Amino acid sequence: MEINKLNEKAIQSAKPGTKDYAKSDGAGLCLWVTTAGGKLWRWGYDFQGKEKLMSYGKYPDVGLARAREFHAAACSLLTAGTDPMADRKAEKNENNVANKNSFQTVAMAWLAHWRDGKKQAPRRHRRKANEIRHLAGTGCTSLR
Repeated sequence: MEINKLNEKAIQSAKPGTKDYAKSDGAGLCLWVTTAGGKLWRWGYDFQGKEKLMSYGKYPDVGLARAREFHAAACSLLTAGTDPMADRKAEKNENNVANKNSFQTVAMAWLAHWRDGKKQAPRRHRRKANEIRHLAGTGCTSLR
């Protein structure tokens, strides 16, 4: 099976047609061209008997080299017996939890609670919010 069939010129020359179509790069990676002119990197694979379709992003946000990197990483996960989409979802959830536990998020929630019912003192509120942003920028990334 031939891989790395596409190049930048072929991708840029892919024009929308009357139907959506795919241009293969080999090894399952393809550029999906929509009738509206969108170009998306996709990979169809089987995991535990189920067909799955994984997207790597929109061209040109994700270039050819980056799409191939994503594809190689996903293929290695599949070879190791891990579902690449489930792995990506778990990683995304971990990042969301880390962001929810960041110093700035928790401190701003505290500030909103502290303000509740207080007499209007916008200058003091702005000062506290600025102090929180300053402290958050000093490298304290998580409260765990």
